Amino acid sequence: MHITSALICQAADLLNGFVGLNRKTGQYLVRFSEDSFGMDVADDGIIPAAEFVWLPAGLEVMTLSRERIQFLLDQNIDDRLNITEPLRVYMRRAEIPQINALRSLVS
Repeated sequence: MHITSALICQAADLLNGFVGLNRKTGQYLVRFSEDSFGMDVADDGIIPAAEFVWLPAGLEVMTLSRERIQFLLDQNIDDRLNITEPLRVYMRRAEIPQINALRSLVS
């Protein structure tokens, strides 16, 4: 299978689950329902995993963060998060720069 940056970006967009920042501990938590985070995670601090892996790199440019993908991999629930082979290849190929992409909200 030939993995392209477009396939990697598509795989990131298909991630399942939500990530929230625990205000008390400063640790990220992964859940599969927005309602399951509890009181220590502010509602505005809960984001879909598919958005969590992208970090702002400019006005409209975002970077696909290997650090954040690694956090999701460390949860050892790849199937539930829908972490697929293109993301695994992206993580293995650390010699290749992180992907930067133009991203915008679709209405």
